[in-house]
Amino acid sequence: MNELLSAAHIRDLADGLGIRPTKQWGQNFVIDPNTIRRIVGMAELEGTEHVLEVGPGLGSLTLGLLDEAAEVTAVEIDPKLAAQLPETVQLMRPEKAENLTVLRQDALKIAPEELGEPSVLVANLPYNVAVPVVLHLLQVLPSLTKGLVMVQEEVADRLAAGPGSKIYGVPSVKIAWDTQTRKVGVVGKKVFWPEPRISSGLVRFDRSEPVTDAISRQEVFAVVDAAFAQRRKTLRAALSGLAGSGTAAEAALREAGVDPQARGETLDVRAFAKIAEALRDQDG
Repeated sequence: MNELLSAAHIRDLADGLGIRPTKQWGQNFVIDPNTIRRIVGMAELEGTEHVLEVGPGLGSLTLGLLDEAAEVTAVEIDPKLAAQLPETVQLMRPEKAENLTVLRQDALKIAPEELGEPSVLVANLPYNVAVPVVLHLLQVLPSLTKGLVMVQEEVADRLAAGPGSKIYGVPSVKIAWDTQTRKVGVVGKKVFWPEPRISSGLVRFDRSEPVTDAISRQEVFAVVDAAFAQRRKTLRAALSGLAGSGTAAEAALREAGVDPQARGETLDVRAFAKIAEALRDQDG
């Protein structure tokens, strides 16, 4: 892999642009080339992929991805950073400049057609929007087959958690709808500027078929949201609003083969899909 951005590069670029990382956009820039090499290596790129990167910042990871992918589309919300990124690539990877597309957009609002058909997501995601971004991109980009994202470690643990865990919750269930997800590493605080308060985690996901085609993602996710809105409630109580009454909720749960006194954190995504089907059958 060619030269990557060092801590000195990062600070010089930031000074030249007159910027400081902002909490508003969850900016923590990677200043360690070895961490970039590690992430790119774990992404297992073969050289033919169209990679989507969200939040490229000053381009640390972008350069590493351009070395290993056929094409990189980078989505950056900060206008100064978005304008600088092509210049940095032109300077450090002139032979790869035409392989980069930079979109100054909010990843949660961008039209999917602007992104093309990326097959891989690799990103150091802003902590404050990591989960919504991953779930949104999985929903609107059927072309995505896999991803490796760096997120706050507790978010990584939550995404990879299984039923029964204290940290199992809405993100754990929703990402399991159409992916196999696991935590594959930890990244220390000292490789970032500014240094975050806690470590980061690396999460790998591989796309799979949705758990069922009998009910929509939207309907299942509505049940998941209701089930975890108040974690201490039984499913009978938690789903009573969605079902119309506690009695209706209990009937749907029994039809789905779920104990009405159970709580959401004990169920996997397949069980939530069965509950959503039962609720739809009641309405029908």
